[in-house]
Amino acid sequence: MELVSEETIDELIQAQTHIWNHTFYFIKSMSLKCAVQLGIPDAINSHGKPMTLSELVAALPVHPKKTHHLYRLMRLLVHSGFFALQKVADNHCQEGYLLTPASRLLLKDNPFLDSRPFIAMVLDPTVTEPYNCMSTWFQNDDPSAFVTTFGEPIWEYASHEAGVNHLINKTMASDSSLIGRAVVVKCKEVFQGLNSLVDVAGGTGNMAKAIADAFPDLKCTVLDLPHVVADLQGSKNLNFLGGDMFKAVPPADAILLKWTLHDWPDEECVKILKNCKEAITRNGKQQGGKVIIIDMVMGNQTWDSDDDKITEAQLLFDMEMMVCIIGKERNEKEWAKLFFDAGFSNYKINPVLGPRALIEVYP
Repeated sequence: MELVSEETIDELIQAQTHIWNHTFYFIKSMSLKCAVQLGIPDAINSHGKPMTLSELVAALPVHPKKTHHLYRLMRLLVHSGFFALQKVADNHCQEGYLLTPASRLLLKDNPFLDSRPFIAMVLDPTVTEPYNCMSTWFQNDDPSAFVTTFGEPIWEYASHEAGVNHLINKTMASDSSLIGRAVVVKCKEVFQGLNSLVDVAGGTGNMAKAIADAFPDLKCTVLDLPHVVADLQGSKNLNFLGGDMFKAVPPADAILLKWTLHDWPDEECVKILKNCKEAITRNGKQQGGKVIIIDMVMGNQTWDSDDDKITEAQLLFDMEMMVCIIGKERNEKEWAKLFFDAGFSNYKINPVLGPRALIEVYP
């Protein structure tokens, strides 16, 4: 059968367009990064009403000769859902730019809902370069393409590269601010009745702080490596403790693992979970104690949004874990195996956090 014929030509053109779109996906990412670096969301937000192109150029560090080029950038970002267009009140022939829910997460004056650090980290050359080595990695026995690229895992690399370490810490802190508030709104009952909680690998404590603020009678402790928490000060019902989750977890009614286990292979996850189970048992609350995990459960979409978008986010995150870390995103069967291998008896998945879920694991 002839490959190109009257019957197949339309299908081939569609296939070519499909290839183009996926090959050019990085342009969408870099255009978003450019918008953040130029301060476009903040300029539009400060304007307080639909902002015309000329007004936007005047408010940005953009050369006047680049006005039409900025229009082309904004045209793509509008198409991608980061900005919207609306007729200007005093001139119906002109349109002005407005923020959308997505671009509201990119504002400097919104520290609790700030996704800019995530964009900066994921699109940093250190994180993108390993993808150029992916095919080489598939042919060797390195644990990740990051190791193939830089000769060591990302955590070791970050320990001597202050810029990368800063990007990672800022990303985790900003995400914890958002998801922490989401958890206390959507999963408040999970924390009711608890007297103590340990946030394992909790970093600078934004997640634990959101929980501690919502439950003033709940004693919250952030456990992380000594150098991470050395200069952090606790307050009221929140304190910090230096330690190693692979060695021991302090006793508590509940242990929180937010976006931690997906960084590690199964064997390491079981070690962490066993230490968490021992911490609950040592606390003497065997019946009411539990481990609370915030992570992705692939294929478990019952959220009231676009399942295709959630699935794509999960698949992309899994690739990030494969290429840059040494972990993986897991489906329910894979999670259950970890829990039972670590000696737990039961679990409950609450799929209410978009691509992620809150999982309660019981001893």
